[in-house]
Amino acid sequence: MKSLTKLKSVPLRVCSRTLGSDHAHARVAPKSEPPAIIPSDEAAVPKHFNEPVKMMASEAMVETFVRQKVNTVFGIVGSAFMDALDLFPEAGIRFLAVQHEQNAVHMADGYSRISGKHGVCTAQNGPGISNFVTGVAAAYWAHSPVVVMTPEAGTLTKGHGGFQEVDQLPLFEPITKYQGHVNNPARMAEITNRAFDIALSERGPTQINVPRDYFYHEGLYQIPAPSVPEKAAGGPKSIRAAVDLIRHAKNPVILAGGGVTMAGAEDEVAELAALLSAPIAVTYLHNDAVPADNPLYAGPLGYQGSQAAMYSLRDADVVIALGTRLSPFGTLPQYGEDYYPTQAKVIQVEADGRRIGTSKKVDVGICGDVKLAAKEMTEALKAGGPLASDENKAERLIKFTELKDAWTAKLDDITYANVDACTDRIRPRHALRALEKGLVPDSIVSTDIGNICSVSNSYLKFNHKGPSMLAAMTFGNCGYSFPAAMGAKVAAPHRNCVAYVGDGAWGMQLNEVMTCIRENVPTTAVVFNNGQWGAEKKNQVLWFGDRYVGSQLDNPWSYAEIARSMYAEGITCTHVDQVTDALSQATKNQEEGKTTVIEVMVTKELGDPFRRDAMKLPVRHLEKYKNTCQDSESSTGQPS
Repeated sequence: MKSLTKLKSVPLRVCSRTLGSDHAHARVAPKSEPPAIIPSDEAAVPKHFNEPVKMMASEAMVETFVRQKVNTVFGIVGSAFMDALDLFPEAGIRFLAVQHEQNAVHMADGYSRISGKHGVCTAQNGPGISNFVTGVAAAYWAHSPVVVMTPEAGTLTKGHGGFQEVDQLPLFEPITKYQGHVNNPARMAEITNRAFDIALSERGPTQINVPRDYFYHEGLYQIPAPSVPEKAAGGPKSIRAAVDLIRHAKNPVILAGGGVTMAGAEDEVAELAALLSAPIAVTYLHNDAVPADNPLYAGPLGYQGSQAAMYSLRDADVVIALGTRLSPFGTLPQYGEDYYPTQAKVIQVEADGRRIGTSKKVDVGICGDVKLAAKEMTEALKAGGPLASDENKAERLIKFTELKDAWTAKLDDITYANVDACTDRIRPRHALRALEKGLVPDSIVSTDIGNICSVSNSYLKFNHKGPSMLAAMTFGNCGYSFPAAMGAKVAAPHRNCVAYVGDGAWGMQLNEVMTCIRENVPTTAVVFNNGQWGAEKKNQVLWFGDRYVGSQLDNPWSYAEIARSMYAEGITCTHVDQVTDALSQATKNQEEGKTTVIEVMVTKELGDPFRRDAMKLPVRHLEKYKNTCQDSESSTGQPS
């Protein structure tokens, strides 16, 4: 490995600080977190798990957490739930104190998606809870089982406009799967338990809303057992219809979505693909749906995705969409081509029946578990007659190999174009390729919204099974990546967790570096410093005559230096040869319990716009504004 102090005569600035003994001890991550206290034998099962026992309502809530195997809650301390919070240490529950409530939800989101368990968060009623909204909306569209405990104003003062009062249920109504309002303190355990069960069974956020005075209620409580309904493959009729379509397909293609990872269905999807010799495209921001080293892996669709995946889908006569709601944003035209096959037959396997056929025409909809459905379809295909796709198998595989090779060559061309012209800055795509090389196996990558982070869709590959890619999905909020990566690190302390984020969005989350240090959560942030809100500036370049209103960022500071002031490690890269080694150093730091901020100084070059479908050239009628009319898009497409 090249030295990190000097690479190609370009110094790599490594920001570090010698800490006193207290700080040095504080920044080393613990080997593991304390488990929730769950009895392992029947004789040790608490009496209140089997019959009503006298306790306080706060005890009933916390014991329900315990029975649901909660061992971490993210949030900021508040008096509204302090009677329950006081019990956490004795219950074996870690309260991970954050810097901002929105980030607590993102941490719970990342935790839930990596662990497969509930992510739990709480905060003070009123302003603390209203800060949850953005995070819960992101979790809703990511189908993350996040449980949000929202204490609210007391029953004797609610409606008087008192301190920190707001009607909290309407805030979350459209972005939760279930809202449990504890309307009587005797129902504390019942409603809390139901929120946990529904979050997992319906895959989405749920809310437990509790008047703060109810925590002090005394009564008889029995703590209910978790109850998640058994899942099924889907209706027999729809399974048979899908199998019949697939059997007669001459060019089937599989489209694997996030549901594949959630269900742990990677092996079943791979087996179905192997049987059909069908390319596997993955949906936008689900690059981890199947391992990328599978020979049938075509790559991701969506923004700056793989042309091999897009062209495979374009030529399909049957699309087998597994574990995806077929989001319209994820199939927008790319590289100037509308590739979604309008003439193909579409089979959609989706756990949420409401999402079947919502955004795309579907010929067969299967409401069921994708793991079970894929297995059942494979078995039925093997047991039945010949497959039409066997007749042209060799020809299809040759064409698929050609598509993959062509995309690999094209991606290399656009990655390395004009790199020699860069001196004190790095081309974004060149930096992303260098980061790709530096990611160790089993890494988790969390991407923020933004131009460079989204271009990373071209480069992120995961050769292992299991959830490994996190993003705010179609809600698309800034400020997601770093706290989500932190939550992932808490869920999987042994895995390398990295966040990609632009300098604009980094301003919304850099405060959580302090949380990493205080709470011993070693995480890596890669900050792309180009002095602009890139995604929005691209729109101003193309459609608004390079008039930059609100998109320029004057950054006279170093984000690596700021990280050092928070007792984290900081590395600044000004040449591409430094980037891979910087990430390797950050990985080593993470193994040693240290958080690292890698500041990558990139050029102002921008990728394609996100929403060409939604933008128009401006038309003005008032004389004072006519100088802002545009009759054509920018000829260069790049900021001046």
